[in-house]
Amino acid sequence: MIQAIVFLPLLAALVAGLGQRAIGPFASKLVTTGALFTSCALSWPIFLSFVMGTGEAGVTPVLHWVSSGALQFNWELRVDTLTAVMLVVITTVSALVHLYSWGYMEEDPDQPRFFAYLSLFTFAMLMLVTANNLVQMFFGWEGVGLASYLLIGFWYKKPSANAAAIKAFVVNRVGDLGFMLGIFGTFLVFGTVSIPEILAAAPGMAGSTITFMGMRLDTMTILCLLLFIGAMGKSAQLGLHTWLPDAMEGPTPVSALIHAATMVTAGVFMVCRLSPMFETAPVALGVVTFVGAATCFFAATVGTTQWDIKRVIAYSTCSQLGYMFFAAGVGAYGAAMFHLFTHAFFKALLFLGAGSVIHSMHHEQDMRYYGGLRKHIPITYWAMLMGTLAITGVGIAGVAGFAGFYSKDGILEAAFASGGGGQVAFWVGIFAALLTSFYSWRLVFLTFFGKPRWEQSEHIQHAVHGDHHDHPSDEDAGHDHAHAHHHEAPGDGTAGYHPHESPLSMLIPLIVLSIGAVFAGIVFHHQFIYPEEGMAFWKGSLAFDEHLMHAAHEVPLWVKWMPFTVMAIGLFLAWNSYIRNTSLPAKFVAQFRLLHQFLYNKWYFDELYTILFVKPAFWIGRFFWKKGDEGTIDRFGPDGAAALVAGGTRLAVRLQSGYVYGYAFVMLLGLVGLASWAMVRFL
Repeated sequence: MIQAIVFLPLLAALVAGLGQRAIGPFASKLVTTGALFTSCALSWPIFLSFVMGTGEAGVTPVLHWVSSGALQFNWELRVDTLTAVMLVVITTVSALVHLYSWGYMEEDPDQPRFFAYLSLFTFAMLMLVTANNLVQMFFGWEGVGLASYLLIGFWYKKPSANAAAIKAFVVNRVGDLGFMLGIFGTFLVFGTVSIPEILAAAPGMAGSTITFMGMRLDTMTILCLLLFIGAMGKSAQLGLHTWLPDAMEGPTPVSALIHAATMVTAGVFMVCRLSPMFETAPVALGVVTFVGAATCFFAATVGTTQWDIKRVIAYSTCSQLGYMFFAAGVGAYGAAMFHLFTHAFFKALLFLGAGSVIHSMHHEQDMRYYGGLRKHIPITYWAMLMGTLAITGVGIAGVAGFAGFYSKDGILEAAFASGGGGQVAFWVGIFAALLTSFYSWRLVFLTFFGKPRWEQSEHIQHAVHGDHHDHPSDEDAGHDHAHAHHHEAPGDGTAGYHPHESPLSMLIPLIVLSIGAVFAGIVFHHQFIYPEEGMAFWKGSLAFDEHLMHAAHEVPLWVKWMPFTVMAIGLFLAWNSYIRNTSLPAKFVAQFRLLHQFLYNKWYFDELYTILFVKPAFWIGRFFWKKGDEGTIDRFGPDGAAALVAGGTRLAVRLQSGYVYGYAFVMLLGLVGLASWAMVRFL
């Protein structure tokens, strides 16, 4: 069964990608979507068996892979609770994204290529989460990186899409260097890349030291920090986060797949999979906690100022990943995985809902040119509302709530109960929850409430009057509008345009994901984070701290109510600013212009990296190109040789007079020279 789950997407990708001309777009979509729904249908029974306590961990061999001295490992598919959770997350979201793409990409001429890339992406992620050794995990790790490059740059005629794809690839290479060094170091220390063997031997390495960069340092701290650098790149943590917002240049289904269930969750999964290693390195866990909390805070502040509907949700993803990491940092790995699980439903819902809005608005992405859409696209509105209720953590402690209420509150309570740096992360998470509520409800109010503001959108006007193609694959798709730097909302009006609801293929995934956003928390929270049930559920597939989870459930009542309180405050601030008194945002911008510019420009990370890394890299590249390649290698190499041949040719041409007496004279000189040499040599 596990072989079918993993390899069906690969088979579908090969059929759609290599045979697209033979079978056509419809068959390509049918094959890839059918394969993903089959994998999804096979994954849920495995997950539910672990939920009910009947599932058994196991390893399925595929083939013997590498045997080189001490380095020996097989290609094996590992199935345990952690894998089962990831299987349902990946296959469910991916299957729904495939179905959604039938409607969203309907007019794109390259549909077979798009669906092949989606399936390849899913296969790579499935390889990652079923890995039984670090090399196989790295294979899947690099596979999702490649597939993300292909998907982000799918509309390759757009320069911005190509730039975003290259940026994602390069930034992830930085993190992957750390991951590779971590794998090399782990093999050096443990003599194996087998994950079970490494985790079994990890406690015995606690307190040992290793020479690293000329210094004697704690072995497990160095290994875990190197591995975490890889997680920072893949999961867009502060410092290596800059690729994630730019990934919005890809089609919206790609954004949903990358952000909800695959690439960005790989880092969280890796830390949880190797949690017994991290438990032996308290310093590394402190770094994980700090970076996660800092990312959570940073992304939430930036999300409050963005106007592009997809970028708001992208920064939301970055912030939510921060929650997952600082949960892992304080030792609440079950809570981190629970938030990953619920986040997959409501984040995929929000992205696909945003895609439905964009589809109905001729691919306009600026929220200032929306307004009043709840009457025109009611199903999309209710789906987005369910996703917003989930991500903002609406619920009543001890009663019931949406998915995010259980998982995010579980993280915050565990952080508070852990004490020390965990309590700092708790307060950072509380403030981020306030901002999350504000920017999430801001998105809802700007998009679905108020008066229509469509006539101010140049994109919609051009589309309505036939000046632009209303097709997502054209070069103007998702383009940055020239008016995107303004901060005041434009005037009202409809310009005779009426938004339309998306086709059924796009609405069905929204409905299914809405069910997950509502019920995933209340149905499964006992298995993920409750002490006794959690110990039985995880069954050693990650380090589950039963004492910490007991303490988390016994925190003071005000701690339990704090997330709901800040959610309500954020909701009120958004309502007061964008419904009751719409002049407040402009007044705030005028009063705190420098702060607004700082947040709107994403803390100037891109500008800083351009100065520190991009421009010097270009300068060094140009120097070696002009002075090294052209000025030295070409000059004295192929160009020099060619010049020498050309000069010799010109000299030889000048000697060829064409007169017989001239040639006879040269021959005579040759004979005289030969005779002279012979006389000197032999006489």
